[in-house]
Amino acid sequence: MDSFEFNKIAMSVLGVIFIVMSLNFVSDGIFHSEVPEEPGYLIEVAESSGGEAEEDTGPAYEPIAALLANASVEAGQGVAKRCAACHTFEQGGANKVGPALYGVVNRDIASVDGFGYSGALTEYGNGKQWTYDELNGFLWKPKTYVKGTSMGFAGLKDVEDRADIVAYLRSLSATPAPLPDPEAAAADTAEETANEGDAANTENAEEEAPANAEATESEASGESDASQNPEASESDEGSAETENSEAGSDNTPAQEGAASEEQPASEEEGASQ
Repeated sequence: MDSFEFNKIAMSVLGVIFIVMSLNFVSDGIFHSEVPEEPGYLIEVAESSGGEAEEDTGPAYEPIAALLANASVEAGQGVAKRCAACHTFEQGGANKVGPALYGVVNRDIASVDGFGYSGALTEYGNGKQWTYDELNGFLWKPKTYVKGTSMGFAGLKDVEDRADIVAYLRSLSATPAPLPDPEAAAADTAEETANEGDAANTENAEEEAPANAEATESEASGESDASQNPEASESDEGSAETENSEAGSDNTPAQEGAASEEQPASEEEGASQ
């Protein structure tokens, strides 16, 4: 390659670089955008005061104790068809994706032999049974009621569907479990609500106690400062008395001058008389 060819290639490369740089400068001038001082978008979030306790509205699902007496076993059997792909309901039925459900009411949680329960359900069910309340909560939303369970069922939002299927599960036994007393269940629910309200009030009182203690301490410290510095109070009173005495002394010469002016005037009046 001779020098002439090399110069042409070098000039071509330099020309391309010059054009690219020129286009870059021109585009920056046309499409100029200022960088914001604070990048991003400000999202305003309402702040809640720390002293206010959140209102406890109780469980998110309705109880079924009052509905079980009139629940339909036939309707519950129809609802249970949604679970037939994973569970068996007949006596002596085998485990499938889920455990067999014959005799499930009042059975120990996670206790069916030969079935591999999730660790979350095994830990949750330690010492517990599938009571009517437990079945109600689990059938409402399994993954919400027992965090970490492997059950993939979305749940039953309708309280009547839950009451019907629990009534059907109750019938799957040689000796069905007794139905709960609706009045006793309502009383238990009211007592739990009252206990939760008392607990919330106790927490509020405990939160307010430090603030009251700080206010009492500040008042006590103010009184102790006043008792520890009586000289300062006496000096303030003495300075006030000194100012009053100086004001009185300033008025005395003026009063004496006025009296001296009045005496010649009275002498002249007596002479004229």
